[in-house]
Amino acid sequence: MEKWTYALLLLGSIFIPLIRSFESRIYFKGNWPALFAGIFVMMLIFIPWDIWFTAKDVWHFNHDYVSGLYIAGLPIEEWLFFIIIPYAVMFTYEVLRYFFPQFYFPVTVLYLTLALAVFMIVLAVVHHEKTYTVIVTSITALLLIVQLFVKSWKTWLSHYYLGFAVSIIPFMIVNGVLTAFPVVIYNNSENLAIRLTTIPVEDFAYLMSMMLLVMMIYERLLKKKRNTKTYAM
Repeated sequence: MEKWTYALLLLGSIFIPLIRSFESRIYFKGNWPALFAGIFVMMLIFIPWDIWFTAKDVWHFNHDYVSGLYIAGLPIEEWLFFIIIPYAVMFTYEVLRYFFPQFYFPVTVLYLTLALAVFMIVLAVVHHEKTYTVIVTSITALLLIVQLFVKSWKTWLSHYYLGFAVSIIPFMIVNGVLTAFPVVIYNNSENLAIRLTTIPVEDFAYLMSMMLLVMMIYERLLKKKRNTKTYAM
């Protein structure tokens, strides 16, 4: 049963979002084309990154807790991770948009995004010798800076931060299990060796950058569908 640990975590993560995707109020199924386009673009970057890091032993996978099917050096569960976790997070995002449509703080979000970008850049510079730290903070900083130029802080970025904050709770449960068994084993010489419970702090930047990339494609494709009145300027 141990070898299904990762798979069962993913199944638990997708179960409720998937069955609720057909619910009439949010009808998340209607956004699938935009969602999977965003996931596809994200995977074009994150899968090669994952393969490279695994090959460099920045992290590796415990064979006892995966099914044994590998593609390009990654367990099949890891490939599914990049579909299932964004799906669950984006479902959460749409639920929050539905129930909190007036959650809109453009100026606050603008300064928050700028502050986060500067913070990530400082971390990348100070810890340039740590592979995971420098790569994840650099990519996150770049994506945050892009938001300043495309002005997503005027539209969807408020709800993105809300969705990210809420998603941290299930993320810590799932990733906490992955890092506690451990299913994924990190090389602490390549990261800050600072953990929240058993989770490297870099993983939170990883989630942020992954979801920002998905969101940029998702929201761009849904732009015409959105009710612009939601974001009263």
